Amino acid sequence: MLAKRIIPCLDVDKGRVVKGVRFFDHRDAGDVGECAVRYDAQGADELVFYDITASHEGRDLMVDVLREAAERVFMPLTVGGGIRSVEDCRVMLSNGADKVSINTAAVKDPQLIRRAAIRFGSQCIVLAIDANRVRLNGKESWKVYINGGRKATDLDVVNWAKLGQDNGAGEIVLNVMNADGTRAGYDLEMTRRVSEEVDIPIVASGGAGNLEHMAEVLTEGKADAALAASIFHFGTYSIAQVKEFLRAKGIPVRSEPQMPGANQGG
Repeated sequence: MLAKRIIPCLDVDKGRVVKGVRFFDHRDAGDVGECAVRYDAQGADELVFYDITASHEGRDLMVDVLREAAERVFMPLTVGGGIRSVEDCRVMLSNGADKVSINTAAVKDPQLIRRAAIRFGSQCIVLAIDANRVRLNGKESWKVYINGGRKATDLDVVNWAKLGQDNGAGEIVLNVMNADGTRAGYDLEMTRRVSEEVDIPIVASGGAGNLEHMAEVLTEGKADAALAASIFHFGTYSIAQVKEFLRAKGIPVRSEPQMPGANQGG
């Protein structure tokens, strides 16, 4: 089994890290650069930035925020929010991002994923899916939302994930809106279903509240990585605590980086 990744997520609004519940009622969670440095030191495998209002407000990309973080940390960075074109992808990748995450623009133009993957390689292109459980006439369905969770689409989550893979996405971040920020646990059923239907890595997002939740989504949910925000931002757990717990469960994770000079003679 490949090592599972633990990924903090920074939801950024006007240059500050925020965290809400089910995409709304956000509260301040700190400075972007300081959060990035802290998670890098703790041994996070990657860091994800989402400008959560860029698509909704039609704003430009948060290049300055990304560049500052990239200069201060060494872990891979994924950035999303407001990316509307192949040129936007180029700008972010040339300013420190290792991957770009596309949601709203991919729904509006599914071929954007293909064009970006051809230009930069699938390993750089992430399809972000904001998924919601909805009921209509007594029947539940899983639908894709865009514009920061503000607008519903007719797209089925599983079918959209498969199309994203076919179009060249190298990874999917599945954020289940019903669970987001609740700390009640990931949506294991939806995560497992999407994981079983595609061959590319699935990053589970939404609902992490304790260490057992992380273990469950990486085993029962069949996710390749667990993304979390609240439990890290507000000091409930550190990255090291999560990894230690997962190792004790027999779940392979990457080792934390050693500090420069560690275990050196002299």
